[in-house]
Amino acid sequence: MLIRRISDLSDPALDDYSRLTDVALRRVSEPAGGLYIAESTKVITRAIAAGHRPRSVLLQEQWLPDVEPLLAAFPEVPVFVGDSPLLERLTGYHLHRGALAAMHRPALPDPRDLLAPATRVVVLEDIVDHTNVGAIFRSVAGLGADAVLVTPRCADPLYRRSVRVSMGTVLQVPWTRLPEWDEAAPILHDAGFTIAALALADDAVSLDVFAADPPGRVALVLGSEGDGLSRHALGAADTVVTIPMRHGVDSLNLASASAVALWALRDR
Repeated sequence: MLIRRISDLSDPALDDYSRLTDVALRRVSEPAGGLYIAESTKVITRAIAAGHRPRSVLLQEQWLPDVEPLLAAFPEVPVFVGDSPLLERLTGYHLHRGALAAMHRPALPDPRDLLAPATRVVVLEDIVDHTNVGAIFRSVAGLGADAVLVTPRCADPLYRRSVRVSMGTVLQVPWTRLPEWDEAAPILHDAGFTIAALALADDAVSLDVFAADPPGRVALVLGSEGDGLSRHALGAADTVVTIPMRHGVDSLNLASASAVALWALRDR
């Protein structure tokens, strides 16, 4: 490994970990496509397994044996090593998960390429809470949907908190961004998908009924907890589906609702 012991926190090579926000990392011009931060050896392992390339790694000395096999194919990648107080000064928080890695963002695929082999996909519309995004990806991975498509204003699935909450599954589940609904709906329909909006509505179909005989291809659309789905999303939907509730409760939180709906729509 190319080990570099940290002595000067002003080294520009450390900017990825200290002076750039997640948004800034995504927008850096070099490398093309930007970067994201993978936090913990488990997430770094999944990122590399998914074909993502590290730009550098930051860790304490004790984690070197865990990281060494992960970087066997990347001998040119610098590994910055420092003690805990120094790294906390650099990053602003305690590095209790072993290591951080600045990873090159992969190019996002065309939505049509993800839809072609899929039968169940999830569409996230304008969900700005990174915890919800990560939790939904974990449900998708565990319950068997084929891909996630996110709208232009949806939170970044590769934001650190999203990756952490998902337990790294955002690096395993295929995903990409959709255009606005006037373009997105035809893309989904042309691929043979029924667009099912998960929402409250007077004419909504119970999830029990919808899941009993679902269409061959379903795009399940989820919106933010506060505002719900936009009128554009509801207008694009072929059907509105709701989870039957009891005791006067009208809905679940977004992460729970996604898990219930995905479980109901699982392959049997």
